[in-house]
Amino acid sequence: MRSSISPQAPGPVRRHMATGATAAFLGLTVVLGSGMAIPAGAAESTTLSGVILGVGANESQRTVTWYSSADTAQVIQVAPTAQLVGDTFPAGAATFDAMGAANIASSGGYNRHATITGLKEHTQYSYRVGSEGSWSATYSFKTQDFEGDYDFLFFGDPQIGSSGDTLKDQAGWQDTLNVATAANPDSELLVSGGDHVESANNESQWNSFLAPDPLRRFPVVATIGNHDVGGKAYEQHHFTPNTDRSPLYYKDGATATTSGGDYWFIYKDTLFIDINSNSYDEAKGGGDAAHVNYVTDVINKHGSEAKWKVLVYHHAIYSPASHAKDGDNKKRRVDFPTTFSKLGVDLVLQGHDHSYSRSYMIKNGEKADPNEQPGAADVYPGPGGVLYVTANSASGSKYYDITKPDSSGTSGAGNGADPLNPDNYWYNSVQNQEHVRTYAKVQVRNDRLVVQNVRSGTCAAPNAAVEKGAWCNNTSADQPVGSVVDKVTVHPFHGDKQDLQVNVPNPAPGEFGWTIDGYNGLVDLGTAKEQGGDRFEANGKINPIVVSDSRRSLAPWSISANVSDFRDADNTFPGSYLGWTPYVLDGGAGATANDPVASGYDDHGQGLAVSRGLGFAEQGHPRGNAKLGADLDLKIPDSVEKGGYRATLTITALSS
Repeated sequence: MRSSISPQAPGPVRRHMATGATAAFLGLTVVLGSGMAIPAGAAESTTLSGVILGVGANESQRTVTWYSSADTAQVIQVAPTAQLVGDTFPAGAATFDAMGAANIASSGGYNRHATITGLKEHTQYSYRVGSEGSWSATYSFKTQDFEGDYDFLFFGDPQIGSSGDTLKDQAGWQDTLNVATAANPDSELLVSGGDHVESANNESQWNSFLAPDPLRRFPVVATIGNHDVGGKAYEQHHFTPNTDRSPLYYKDGATATTSGGDYWFIYKDTLFIDINSNSYDEAKGGGDAAHVNYVTDVINKHGSEAKWKVLVYHHAIYSPASHAKDGDNKKRRVDFPTTFSKLGVDLVLQGHDHSYSRSYMIKNGEKADPNEQPGAADVYPGPGGVLYVTANSASGSKYYDITKPDSSGTSGAGNGADPLNPDNYWYNSVQNQEHVRTYAKVQVRNDRLVVQNVRSGTCAAPNAAVEKGAWCNNTSADQPVGSVVDKVTVHPFHGDKQDLQVNVPNPAPGEFGWTIDGYNGLVDLGTAKEQGGDRFEANGKINPIVVSDSRRSLAPWSISANVSDFRDADNTFPGSYLGWTPYVLDGGAGATANDPVASGYDDHGQGLAVSRGLGFAEQGHPRGNAKLGADLDLKIPDSVEKGGYRATLTITALSS
């Protein structure tokens, strides 16, 4: 499992440690945030409200934020749920000191936050906030495996209060969260697209936003919208990890009266970066250039620690409704995409336009593949291709209708028509607006991302905008709650090399499985199996290498390869542990297989860490085609720490 984060400028760097199934709940440390320290003092009765579970710097952390009526010393108390007797926490329950400050006058009271660290995998935890004699209710959350596949849910613009009826908006928001988490109980994150409330400092609207119970059971990835930025309540309710609160990342550089900041975290091999897109004008103190520099810096420093890169911000640059033609969004549409393509971003999640869209794969501000078809179920980004998703309203408080393309062009800032589907903008593969609530489900898998837009409501209540007279185009019998509006699978590009992956488990009994997936260069060696009490072993096959030689010279040729070290963030083991047995699958072109190379674990040699021959042909060989393969033999000491490790097999072809 991953250990807690240790501070290192400009932010934490992930570390790993191995633990057994009976490991104690150790390493509980305090993470201090910005704000005024709370003086120690005698506990007094306080009112505690607005509790929300937030994401931490990695999967072994959670952040909790709440409001307090009194300025007293407070903590989070945490224990595995199995250790509680009724509602009584065990004597050894961990505590984490809270930090905070006085709220703005319109909010009243005080804000508090603390970060839980040192969590274990596969554990149900209970927690409460406050102090002896003045505790909140008890809440709970469950951790999953800290490696491997997972799902997260993405929600667009609850904007509680925008219909004019806060309680109706709350009902729709609560129903969407209940529907989504009931259908996907093992989802691990709730990601926000921003605009939590209609009026930034309206605590009645914030109370309705915070009312749903899932916000205390699943960690929330908060995003600031244009309706959240106009005051301090957003920052009082959401404390986020690794946050840079420099004036550059606030609207117009105004930190005293607004909320803002850019932040990042790593969760199960996904690097998430969340930016405050309200700051977009360089002339007013920060803007898009500052965000581009921030994203570039974070990916340069931490991109190698993750297999996926996901950006989140509020203002959709590729969307289907009226905001698609806003001048600020056209500016972002020019400023962002080339950098995102260059940095290898996989997915961008956006809100603001209160309608659903899924872009084509976009590279450098243009459609990456002119032949990609509208609504394609599978997409192949190639180098630099990025998928942009805009979320519809999750509460039903307000919907925006889809607007028509114009003659402003089919790249860059243009809003011209899609040549393959003239009713859509050139950049959108799918556009949808039925005036029903939806959410997006994102499945993060070993070698693909799956994005689905799912209905969480129908035309019926709770649906505030429709209840107040908006049209609705939904047949509940054919389009019921839980039905899928759109689904796409993204198959990432692995370049002209072969990435190898092997999952090394903890040295303990378990169910181990493996598969071989030769798509686009990834060779998956599966989950290594414990053998002989001192090692793990994994086997597989390289993707076949096809050789074609039609030269008249009949000159000799050879194919060789070497492997890099296997790496998972800061953990590595040498490529020398990989050996192979070459063979000829299809004879031709004089192909002859090279001799086997043993794993360095067996002979203390260098294995495939140095260049080794796969196949060759002598001078005078016949012309033709050949196909070469090799069985891979990976042996790993059981001292190697658990993780999902990858290496690169570099193929070299030589001929006279």
